[in-house]
Amino acid sequence: MSGPQRNLSDLDRVIHEPARLLLVALLSSVESADFLFLLSESRLTRGNLSVHLTRLEEAGYLTVKKTFRGKIPHTEYRLTPKGRSAFEEYRKQMAALMAAKKA
Repeated sequence: MSGPQRNLSDLDRVIHEPARLLLVALLSSVESADFLFLLSESRLTRGNLSVHLTRLEEAGYLTVKKTFRGKIPHTEYRLTPKGRSAFEEYRKQMAALMAAKKA
């Protein structure tokens, strides 16, 4: 998209959903985060968190790295360059919408 959009329907629907917006915002402020951190910070249920993370992964906005720490599974999430760019574009569009509402 070129230039700021002035219409809610032009917003990225993947990011605009409140739970996913929260997750992308959390991930944008860190290099990576594990499932338990995102669970704690988002206050979503495990099932809801998992569904939203999967949707973001399917959109290419985050990568998932599954490992073990001893015998305990560990899942780490990181925004991709595409995810960071989409979040930045979303922020710009929201700022433009807010500015248009003030005018």
